[in-house]
Amino acid sequence: MRLVLATPLYPPEIGGPATYAKALFEGLPARGIEVTLVKFSDVRRLPKLARHVAYFFRVRRALESADTVLALDPVSVGLPACLAAWSLRKPLVVKIVGDYAWEQGRQRFGVAQDLDTFIETKHVPFPVWFLRKVQTGVAQYAQSIIVPSAYLKRIVAAWGVPAEKISVIHNGIELPEALPSIPRPEGFLVVSSGRRVPWKNFDGIERAVAKEPAWHLHIASGVSRAEALASVKAASVYVLNSTYEGLPHALIEAMMLGTPVVATKAGGNTELVEDGVTGLLVPVGDDEALHVALKKIAEDPEGAKARAGEARARMHAFTVPEMLDTTATFLTTHV
Repeated sequence: MRLVLATPLYPPEIGGPATYAKALFEGLPARGIEVTLVKFSDVRRLPKLARHVAYFFRVRRALESADTVLALDPVSVGLPACLAAWSLRKPLVVKIVGDYAWEQGRQRFGVAQDLDTFIETKHVPFPVWFLRKVQTGVAQYAQSIIVPSAYLKRIVAAWGVPAEKISVIHNGIELPEALPSIPRPEGFLVVSSGRRVPWKNFDGIERAVAKEPAWHLHIASGVSRAEALASVKAASVYVLNSTYEGLPHALIEAMMLGTPVVATKAGGNTELVEDGVTGLLVPVGDDEALHVALKKIAEDPEGAKARAGEARARMHAFTVPEMLDTTATFLTTHV
């Protein structure tokens, strides 16, 4: 099988899509799938409209001698890949890890709803409406769709995509063999990480930690992945206080590292954390419940360590080899 991989990011760029694309490019050939990589970074220097036109021609040229194209988002690379697939009458597969229209709406266009409310809302700002039309059209055209969680399968199905077209394949996570050493304050250390976007709700963590003067808080944002992981490994507890998550890599990484976790009952978090067994879950936006959960870990570190050990034992389903095997089987049987 010959596959064109259309990716918005690729190392040395950082982010989940970059790591995922590199894993597919390096791992699928050993599983019988030849991969041609088409990176959006090669055209990003061009003006906005021109870059998408140029990218369409790059994908189309690669697809002429391939069997199918896998686009790693439904908009920036998804739309050019969709048009290329349509023009050559070849199948399109799309990986969807979130609602792009909602994310842009929250960050740039004044959308205030959570994702579950947004997908039921018809009247949205025009730029958000346009992005929603693009991602929905690409998803509906695609022959098959890959999502990393059951929660995201429900979200994409709400776009009007038949559920039988959507397959859940968990992302694979590979931790570095060595992490940098970082200074650690004495006492109870709470760590969180991620982009400073509204739905991460870092300020809620700050309020919860501020109730205990002896506690310390570190938010690893805007740093390298290795540095962020080193902070998570050194933590007394890792907190993911989001109002939305598809299937959070950061939470999987914390559980793989054996760090106790507290997460909100949001999106894909509940598919990773079994409350009281592999971590603690708290209601979204509840600062008091978060404080109580953190206090429970601070006062019972042995119990927290036991939950962290159980979580680490369950992470075998999220390894890169498992993801590659499942993805290769999916591509050769669904396309």
